[in-house]
Amino acid sequence: MVPNPERHPMGFDVRRSALLALPFAALAACSSLPSAPTQPLPSGTPADELIQPGEKHFAHLWKLTSYGENAEGYFSFDGRQLSFQRRNPAEGVECDRIYLLGENQTYIPVSDGTGVTTCAYFLPGDEEVLYASTRASSSDCPPRPDYSRGYVWPILAGYDIWIRNLTTGELRPFVNSDGYDAEATVSPLGDRIVFTSTRSGDLELWTCDLDGSNLVQVTDTLGYDGGGFFSHDGKRIVFRATAFDPDKLEEQQADYTALLADGLVRPSHMELMVIDADGSNRRQITNLGGANFAPFFYPDDSRVIFSTNHHDPRGRDFDIYAVNVDGSDIERITTFDGFDSFPIFDPTGRYLVFASNRGGESEHTTNLFIAEWR
Repeated sequence: MVPNPERHPMGFDVRRSALLALPFAALAACSSLPSAPTQPLPSGTPADELIQPGEKHFAHLWKLTSYGENAEGYFSFDGRQLSFQRRNPAEGVECDRIYLLGENQTYIPVSDGTGVTTCAYFLPGDEEVLYASTRASSSDCPPRPDYSRGYVWPILAGYDIWIRNLTTGELRPFVNSDGYDAEATVSPLGDRIVFTSTRSGDLELWTCDLDGSNLVQVTDTLGYDGGGFFSHDGKRIVFRATAFDPDKLEEQQADYTALLADGLVRPSHMELMVIDADGSNRRQITNLGGANFAPFFYPDDSRVIFSTNHHDPRGRDFDIYAVNVDGSDIERITTFDGFDSFPIFDPTGRYLVFASNRGGESEHTTNLFIAEWR
């Protein structure tokens, strides 16, 4: 989800107080972790000077992209490739597109340039990438959402999940329904996929096998349940969910239902949840207020790293935080005054990729960075 909600339902517009969701990825099985890359993937520009005071977990920092809006960098299973979303009108790219990060900060196209795309993730073996696209319903960029009802994200019914074979170039449909299907990520065990869909009438998490079979609805609570990532042992899923105010429950639920009927959702109040992979034992792990999203498990599954604006009364400053899976011991990871989000550990736990406005070529540029973690 490239940070621009006017083009993507997971977007974050750095010119407004908003967030993206996101959604979410998984890495290689912890039982067979590859050795750490000998250098940051795949050869970024040294950027230690952009490490902010208080960012004690960053031993070193490299900048991986330049210009435009770059976000949601997800590792391949071997930890040596990165898929991501990019939008740069200066290059004639008005919609979010899917790329792989090549050597010398080059961008290798994965999506075909039609419609709008989001949420790219490697399949086991690293020969195929799945992502969501509206290409089947429209080849054009979607119109901006209607902000007359406040800040909202579009939930495009045209989103389906596709798979691109990186060797043959074959593009085939994978998950589709009459509504929204997107935000797909793969279990580190390489056996299940989790995605967000409106096929039940609400935004819920679903899982399936790698061939699309054995479809299971994981959540069934009214509200936006999305941006799911499996734990490394495959037993749990962390995700974001709409946080209704108990004192305004009926009013807010009615507003949510009315917006969803029009293909919209209000993202300003979300908290993080953990649920067992079979849909049982749902529990809330943050109660911070504001917009909390882009959660991802630590390599040992003991903590969750995520992005939030709860600390900023204006709602404009998003930083990366971490919390134990039981909701205790919240820790601030980044302190940059701007947008930091989409934190993802590589399969070894040695590196963390994230998106940030820091060191941007222009005021609204968002780039991918990789930090050596300590």
